[in-house]
Amino acid sequence: MEARRGGSCFQRAYIGVNIGTAMSSVPAPTQITTLLRSQNIRHVRLYDADRAMLAALANTGIRVIVSVPNEQLLAIGNSNATAANWVARNVAAHFPAVNITAIAVGSEVLSAQANAAPLLMPAMRYLQNALVAAALDRYIKISTPHSSSIILDSFPPSQAFFNRSLDNVLVPMLKFLQSTGSPLMLNVYPYYDYMRSNGVIPLDYALFRPLPPNKEAVDANTLLHYTNVFDAVVDAAYFAMSYLNVTNVPVMVTETGWPHKGDPSSEPDATAENADTYNSNLIRHVMNSTGTPKHPGVAVPTFIYELYDEDTRPGSTSEKYWGLFDMNGVPAYTLHLTGSGVLLANDTTNQTYCVAREDADPKMLQAALDWACGPGKVDCSALTQGQPCYEPDTVEAHATYAFNAYYHGMGMGSGTCYFSGVAVITTTDPSHGSCVYAGKNGSALLNGTSLAPSSNSTEGGSGAHRAVGDVSALARIVSAALLLSVLLL
Repeated sequence: MEARRGGSCFQRAYIGVNIGTAMSSVPAPTQITTLLRSQNIRHVRLYDADRAMLAALANTGIRVIVSVPNEQLLAIGNSNATAANWVARNVAAHFPAVNITAIAVGSEVLSAQANAAPLLMPAMRYLQNALVAAALDRYIKISTPHSSSIILDSFPPSQAFFNRSLDNVLVPMLKFLQSTGSPLMLNVYPYYDYMRSNGVIPLDYALFRPLPPNKEAVDANTLLHYTNVFDAVVDAAYFAMSYLNVTNVPVMVTETGWPHKGDPSSEPDATAENADTYNSNLIRHVMNSTGTPKHPGVAVPTFIYELYDEDTRPGSTSEKYWGLFDMNGVPAYTLHLTGSGVLLANDTTNQTYCVAREDADPKMLQAALDWACGPGKVDCSALTQGQPCYEPDTVEAHATYAFNAYYHGMGMGSGTCYFSGVAVITTTDPSHGSCVYAGKNGSALLNGTSLAPSSNSTEGGSGAHRAVGDVSALARIVSAALLLSVLLL
């Protein structure tokens, strides 16, 4: 059962997304899960524990981080019984149908809501007690997301340390994370580092763009080379923990991203091009298990901020435009993810294909294959014995051929790669040998030219998808002093 591996997911490389709901119109949760599955997004972080959203996530296999909003810390941090009730209502009632892997307790409490800091550890301990009592502590971990601004003097990373005024909370918290096998949750925003540096941090360094060796930042103490802000901040967290004699707590980046639009006069680098560059490079960097200079090859699970633009968020113009998709579920910009497989395959500049999901039920695959080769009018003659695409003679392989032919025959339209949830879009060409799939040579392989969208396609198509959740307006800006000396070494 997927849910029973909750604890181990923090050691693997994956990309997740944050789901916020500061929008003028919020869709049904089922529309959100349809979009998540069509984009093969298997990890999400909610900013609350909305029951309707959790119900929609049930039996999808999507791994979920639920959250205790900051305004609930007072009650939970003061009462073991309240914490037990919260877990019973928001976790135990949904698990294991909903694959809940962690509880995020508050958000950037130490930097944005310092008056609640004394309640943070009691709340985490009470919630842990509740998980233990419910026999869920093996599967679900507890942590709290921090702003990276709690790390002082972060370059060079080897000299980084946590704000000492927070020791009375951070020291017991790190011991707690260590003893429970939970990650340090960290929000990392190279965009703000760059904006606040007044030109000291080069844009290429913030965006993961390749740098010539003489432009790389070098930690003089370790001689480690840093080619991007993201790695430098993550390693600063590792070094800061080691300064407190904690060396085996993994780092999970719970928020990172780049806005695709902003005020041209004050936010000129909040552009679709830069957002595409940052998030595309980030995804490749994380999914390749590159790790960081301090811990090469060690996965850094990362959640992109965020799935949807939030048009009602207060603040500067860019605050509304961090989404991968707009409020109607249309890609806000094109990610360039050649070679990334099925993850976030909203790339229309590279060739896309429709394939059978690896975890799809064989009976559902067979039914969808029968539909495609029948009412769907796909020419499936290439799948008969002796023909180029007969081998491998499996339902998954034959379904992939038929799904892809239908998808391209329908012009790759919205909802044409769904098939009741057993199909997914990918940028990886499934062609093999003499079996050439539709799209590679432009062939549609459909019997007929005036097909209506199939009954298997998503109601409303991708244009109907939006998000739920709640993102509090917390300060995420990292101090310019963190990396001011990056290029001075």
